[in-house]
Amino acid sequence: MNELSPQAKPDQPAAIRYVAIGDSFTEGVGDEQPDGSVRGWADLVAQGLADATGQPVQYANLAIRGRLLARIISEQLQPALDLGPTIVTFNGGGNDMLRPGTDIGWIAAETALSLQRIREAGAEPILLSGANPTAGLPSGGRVAAKGDALVQTAGALADRLGIRFADNWSDPELTARQYWSQDRLHLSPVGHHRVASNVLRTLGHTHPEDWNIDAAPLPLPTRREQLAYTREHVLPWVKRRLTGRSSGDGRSAKFAEFTWVLPRG
Repeated sequence: MNELSPQAKPDQPAAIRYVAIGDSFTEGVGDEQPDGSVRGWADLVAQGLADATGQPVQYANLAIRGRLLARIISEQLQPALDLGPTIVTFNGGGNDMLRPGTDIGWIAAETALSLQRIREAGAEPILLSGANPTAGLPSGGRVAAKGDALVQTAGALADRLGIRFADNWSDPELTARQYWSQDRLHLSPVGHHRVASNVLRTLGHTHPEDWNIDAAPLPLPTRREQLAYTREHVLPWVKRRLTGRSSGDGRSAKFAEFTWVLPRG
């Protein structure tokens, strides 16, 4: 991400002040950088907005991996609004779907209240659905049914409230293996670029020409690869669930305050 130096920060707020809240999807897990940090679709959207408008953008990302919807709302929403954003992207409920007893009605009601709070604070809420990972997950069919119901509910909610909705779940290309990282639960770098392109299109912009949003198909995993996947990713995930731990324990937001993003070229 192309950031301004502290000495070059303008005296006035940017016309676009973008804050992203959510879980690992929004944090950017799967799009790891050489220094060990993660980038992800929200960082890319900030850069895409700067490139499309030719103006610096202020950007914050409060998302933390592993967060359930209740904690996203209780821990991230008010700090996001306190920054004085003009745009807030909202995504949550993905981790709720992975647990038994998912209450779609509760998720929809809490999402509606959050979107209304964003609007009342003077910002435009943008609702997102996550991409659909279930083709590669154990017992993915049960999660897919929940996701289908949640996305249908989210679309109806967006229509009722008159807000923009970036429906990544219904992007058929994003269901393919090549758009997912080795854990099959988080997007790969090209998957994050494709989601960022979907979000920019929802905002009325095209993605930068130098982005790659399409990937060549990958073969089905071999038996050995499947066993390695279970050992390296599924079993640790089950262990965290059984012990009440989260991948986000001890983590803080990567951009808790606004950072400046310059247009390129």
